Amino acid sequence: MHYVSTRGESPAAGFSAALLAGLAPDGGLYVPAAWPRLAVADFDGCTSLAQVAERLIAPFAAGDELAGQLGAIAADAFTFPAPLVPVAGAGYSVLELFHGPTAAFKDFGARFLAACLTRLRAADARPLEILVATSGDTGGAVAAAFHRRPGIRVAVLFPRGLVSPAQAQQLTCWGENVQAFEVRGSFDDCQRLVKAAFVDPQLRAHLDLSSANSINLGRLLPQAAYHAATALAVWRAEGRAPSFVIPSGNLGNALACVWARHVGLPIGDIVLAHNANRAVADHLAGKPWQPRRSIATLASAMDVGAPSNMERLQALFPALPDLQTAVTADVVDDGAIRRRIADDYRAYGAIWCPHTATAAEVMARMPAERRARGPWIIAATAHPAKFREIVEPLIGRDVPVPESLAQLYERPSASTALEPRLDALRAALLPAAAAGEGGA
Repeated sequence: MHYVSTRGESPAAGFSAALLAGLAPDGGLYVPAAWPRLAVADFDGCTSLAQVAERLIAPFAAGDELAGQLGAIAADAFTFPAPLVPVAGAGYSVLELFHGPTAAFKDFGARFLAACLTRLRAADARPLEILVATSGDTGGAVAAAFHRRPGIRVAVLFPRGLVSPAQAQQLTCWGENVQAFEVRGSFDDCQRLVKAAFVDPQLRAHLDLSSANSINLGRLLPQAAYHAATALAVWRAEGRAPSFVIPSGNLGNALACVWARHVGLPIGDIVLAHNANRAVADHLAGKPWQPRRSIATLASAMDVGAPSNMERLQALFPALPDLQTAVTADVVDDGAIRRRIADDYRAYGAIWCPHTATAAEVMARMPAERRARGPWIIAATAHPAKFREIVEPLIGRDVPVPESLAQLYERPSASTALEPRLDALRAALLPAAAAGEGGA
């Protein structure tokens, strides 16, 4: 299997090379040069998430040095469940993706990528520098997954004042090989800096750069695995293909579901649930594609005005009518998010984070005839305890804190302020690289 850039100006790369590079040299995103095809029967005997992941990702790594290690990599990464939980009285189920170390769906992809990159690093190689831009959950998951990994350093860029207190703690509590940068700007500024770093000659000359954002294939493919495992379970139980409503920001989670369906998994409709950052929804409604500045909302991890993975969606569906057939989208404002959190707690006893509430609101608005074509699943992308300051006043009770989060809250935190300029990032990274040459 080989991978090509969405921009068509870089040479093809193998699976490991694409994971190590993160972004293609021309600034594009890697996509398969040819798509594998899988059938439900190909997953016979796969009863665990790790087994489904190994089988799903195998053709994407065909011929690569990691191909024979996928079973061990998946076993390392998928050590926590992704249960499908029916919501009594609501007419849909929830795919709970928040049972990992940092209580967000990003844990799946971050841990898989960390397991891959650790195996690819030669003992005598200079450190690999992971750059990650985050609107909240990605950075914490990446920091946790790569913390103390030998031969790897992590730089996490997050927008100052635009993540929840719990998210900020998760981003800044690691130290050692993980450094957190508070960027004086938006997530879009963080993402722009990371992309600029990858094509900066000076940084590339001094650092072995890679990315752990959803621009990296090593994040996307394991996320496709839990969509695949869930779809297979529903198909085997009911003989029907489930449809998904997915909270969407940078589009990695939704794209992973699209890719799972594209290779043959039994998945029906895919609906993108956006907050007030509506660039994707507007385009799907027929407007020209126009990335824009992000808007701060209660669902902060989805505050993305220029989602990177739109480039991959458009590569797969170059014609707008085809894209409109592949996915649909709806937009939810903060007022509706608040009401949905309160209403669904009263109606079902469900406690949503603001991102999951965005999907629940889209589900509630759905016409009855479309709902009847279910079964429907909404993706619960983060534990509500990460947003206690929002959720608790709306439901009138404390939100239980998972032990994994409670432990992180006890750690000391530290971060470095950073102006949203490439020269500032370069100055922050290069001294650290020079001092750490030859060390882990």
